[in-house]
Amino acid sequence: MDINDLTYKIRGSIFQVHNTLGPGLFESVYEAALAYELVQQGLQIRTQVGIPVSYKEVHLEMGFRLDILVEGLVIVEIKSVEKLMDVHKKQLLTYLKLTNTKIGLLVNFNAANLFDRENLIRIIN
Repeated sequence: MDINDLTYKIRGSIFQVHNTLGPGLFESVYEAALAYELVQQGLQIRTQVGIPVSYKEVHLEMGFRLDILVEGLVIVEIKSVEKLMDVHKKQLLTYLKLTNTKIGLLVNFNAANLFDRENLIRIIN
C-alpha cells in the first residue's frame, strides 16, 4: 500500500473517532477506539509497542512505548491535552528515529477541531 494512501486511511479513522467521541477523554480511550477503527479498515496494528534504547553498548530498559504502529510503517502518537507543544513533536520524532520509521502522525483528540493543522500533524523522519 502506498504510504499516502495508508496515512489517508489512518486520518479518516482519526476523524471518525473524534467525530464520535468528541474531545475531553483520556488518551487510553482514544487509543482503544482508534485501534478498533484501524482494524475495521483491515489494517495491521500494534499498540503500546516498546521502543528499545541503546546508549553505546548498553541497552537501557527505560520503558518507552509508542501508542499505535500501523502496518509497521506509521507511528500514531495520541495526546489529549490543552495544546500540542514542541516537546510532543520532538517525542514523536525521537520515536521515529529509534524505530527507524519514516512517517508519524501526532494527534490531539482534546481539540475542538482536528482540521486545524496544530491538532493533527504529520512528521517525517
